[in-house]
Amino acid sequence: MRTYSHFQELTDNIPYILMVGLGSALIALGPYPGTWQYAGAGAYALYGALGALWIMLFVCPYCAFFDTRSCPCGYGQIAVLLRHKAEVECFSTQFKKHIPVIVPLWLIPPGLGGYWLYLDFSWTVLGVMIAFAVDAFLILPLVSTKHGCAECPQRGTCPWMKMSGSK
Repeated sequence: MRTYSHFQELTDNIPYILMVGLGSALIALGPYPGTWQYAGAGAYALYGALGALWIMLFVCPYCAFFDTRSCPCGYGQIAVLLRHKAEVECFSTQFKKHIPVIVPLWLIPPGLGGYWLYLDFSWTVLGVMIAFAVDAFLILPLVSTKHGCAECPQRGTCPWMKMSGSK
């Protein structure tokens, strides 16, 4: 089983961090900047951080990489500080149950970005929206499936791998 350095874990998390940063920027870039947009951008960033914590609390304890250096994103090493190990056989069920909590992170920025463009077209908003889409819908899934999931012992039963068509 491969082990990951802290630098490799950070590298694995960059697409998610970038997605949350671009999403926050997109929310803040609306056509009528003000307190609500900035608060919304901050709330989205907080949601991104809490989403990662949610996964650590409710999915990681069921993962075979829990409390090992074989977790490519490093969540398994943080999760051990928060929860006890759970039944690995329940990973698929927990994954399916808890991943929907973070799905809006992929949907909110393009929805608001489209609305911002409708209200008042801006090349900046369009550029950030394209960057968000490339990162969130291309780079992040590719990094997950080709890097993090590639050596996972649970990839055969993982809902994400089934959904992405990988094995």
